Amino acid sequence: MSAIIALLVGIIFGVGLIIAQMTNPSKIIGFLTFSQNWDPSLLFVMASAVFISFFAFNFIKQNNKTLLNLDLEIPKRTDIDLSLIAGAALFGIGWGMVGFCPAPAIVSLAFGNSQTLLFVVSMLIGMYLFKLTKK
Repeated sequence: MSAIIALLVGIIFGVGLIIAQMTNPSKIIGFLTFSQNWDPSLLFVMASAVFISFFAFNFIKQNNKTLLNLDLEIPKRTDIDLSLIAGAALFGIGWGMVGFCPAPAIVSLAFGNSQTLLFVVSMLIGMYLFKLTKK
């Protein structure tokens, strides 16, 4: 049953990304490009996500379980190291260059764009190479 609920939540999340135009690379690049044509509309999407997440995490942290009664897994590490900074920089550079981050890219595969497929394959290769280096 929890797999079905997870699938439904994933579908709702994906539809939300599409409605918010997070799957539209030109919209993302328009938001990340501070120029005369800057598009601030994604600020509302991000503010809504932060607002909802703040209350949801605080609610769930009270009983240490998720709504599906699974253990709540919150990272314990709080240190900032070189790999965190490098990873964040690579993520930001990639997001700014192509207008995709992982979740919207995966959702965008449904549109059948070859550039999206290339991005996702490259992302998966990068994840695999990272895993090899962390052994």
